[in-house]
Parts: sequence; C-alpha cells; structure tokens
Amino acid sequence: HSAGSAPSGRVNPFALDVLRNAGVDTTNLRSKSWDEFAGAEAPPVSIVITVCDSAAGEVCPLWPGQPMTAHWGIEDPAAVEGSDIEKERAALEKDFKVKAIYSPADMTKPAEIADMIKTAEQTFGSVDVLVNNAGIQHVAPVEEFPIEKWDMILAINLMSAFHTIRAAVPGMKARKWGRIINTASAHSLVASPFKSAYVTAKHGLTGLTKTVALELATFGITANCISPGYVWTPLVEKQIPDTMAARGMTKEQVINDVLLEAQPTKQFVTVEQVAGTAVFLCTDAAASITGTNIMVEGGWCAH
Repeated sequence: HSAGSAPSGRVNPFALDVLRNAGVDTTNLRSKSWDEFAGAEAPPVSIVITVCDSAAGEVCPLWPGQPMTAHWGIEDPAAVEGSDIEKERAALEKDFKVKAIYSPADMTKPAEIADMIKTAEQTFGSVDVLVNNAGIQHVAPVEEFPIEKWDMILAINLMSAFHTIRAAVPGMKARKWGRIINTASAHSLVASPFKSAYVTAKHGLTGLTKTVALELATFGITANCISPGYVWTPLVEKQIPDTMAARGMTKEQVINDVLLEAQPTKQFVTVEQVAGTAVFLCTDAAASITGTNIMVEGGWCAH
C-alpha cells in the first residue's frame, strides 16, 4: 500500500510511469491519506516505511497491530520545480550522480539532430556511446494507414538513427572507440498485422546497423541492435486502444492474445533487462560483438 501524510489529490505522474514500466496496472490507483490505514477497518500491515526527509519529523498515526516502522531519508522528488522534463533531468542527476542535459531536438529534422550531438560533445567532451531509442507507433490496416503517420514513423524510428550516427561517428573515429546501440524490435525479424510502418522501420534499422558495423570495424567502434519483445512502456500502452479498435478486442484480449501471444514466457520484457543488455555491449567483454541483432523477446522469434 502507499499513502501520504498530506496527499495532493493526484498520484505523481512520474510514479505512475515507473509502475507502468514495471508492468503494474495503475488503473485504480489514487491519492490517499495514511489515516486510511489507522482505523479499525484498515488492512493489516507488517511494516510502515516513511520516505522523504520532510516526513521524518511528522507524527505517525497509531497503526493497528503495532507494525514495525522505519524511515528512508530521501529528498521529495515532487519538490523539484520546472517542467516535467526538468524534473526528470534533475532526478537523473541526483539518482546517478552524473551531469544530465536535455535537448529539445525534433528527431525528424537532420539539422536539429546534428546540433544535439554537437551540444553533447561540447558539454561532455565526447559522445562515446550512442543509443538510438526514439520511437513512435501507429496501428491501422495498410489501405487506411495515414500517409503522414507513415512518414513520421519512418523519420523517427529509422532515419533519425542514420542522422545521429552520421553526426557522432567522426568523433568516435578520432578517438578509436565507440559504441552504437540501436533499439530495434522483435519486429525487425518478424511482422504483425496493422503495423506496416513500424515493421518496415525496424527491418531497415537492422540493415543500417550491419552496414555501419562493417564500415567501422577497424576503428574500435561496434554497432549492434537490441530487439526487445513487448516491454511495458507508454509506447506499448498507448497502442492498445488502436489495436482494440482494429481487431474488435477488449484490453485484456489485446494484452494476452496479441501482445503476449507470441512470447513463450508470457511475460513483458522489463526495461531493466533491455538496459542491462545495452550496458553489457559497452564493456570490453563485448568488443568483438558487432553487426548483431540481440534478441530480448522472451523466445518470440524461436517459433
């Protein structure tokens, strides 16, 4: 259970994002007071953990059953001021003790992409690791697929990777070291109905990756794809209503009979599993892995 001493009336959107990425259904979550857990009808709890430094001096209610209590002293992430992106950037700096910057580059515009890479090089001194992870989705029958959606998906999911690579490679060559990691998909090897643009872009991304790997093989630079199956992310969650409409299904049917139907594990891939693969590709142990497409898809493509 989760509750607050002074609830705001809405669940923090960043908390919802974390839960969704972990595959947790957030449909019925709500903002609530910890007083709900102090009455006679409250659900039993074994331990109460208070978080955020501002809660350390507050007097807790008398919890039924006298559970153990502990305090986890962290700053309140909701106290950061500014836009949602600024809050996200500040949280990254605090959590990982690194400098983080945000670029508002439009990933459909080559000049802005080049400026983004230039800014990163000027800020950090070099771009040694490039992860192309931008992606959008639209689901529709091919004869009804909006032309503007087709163009946008190809621009963001495929062509933006070419432009970032083109801008970052000169510096990597000069330093004789680099890691290029392109987030592809199980759809880089197999297709699904109603996803013509996405499947086309992901197949193209694997071809781009192989070509770049061959060109850069003697410069200490590797280029690889990571191809996840379905990861519970906002991108996946947002395509469910379109798939429901296209196939005449309920949400549960789309999740079980479409999204996870092809994954033998019947589990969503986690963000951490994909990120862990990317971290491995950046190590010396992966120096001879290049031009590959690493599948992280719960056995989908083993069929």
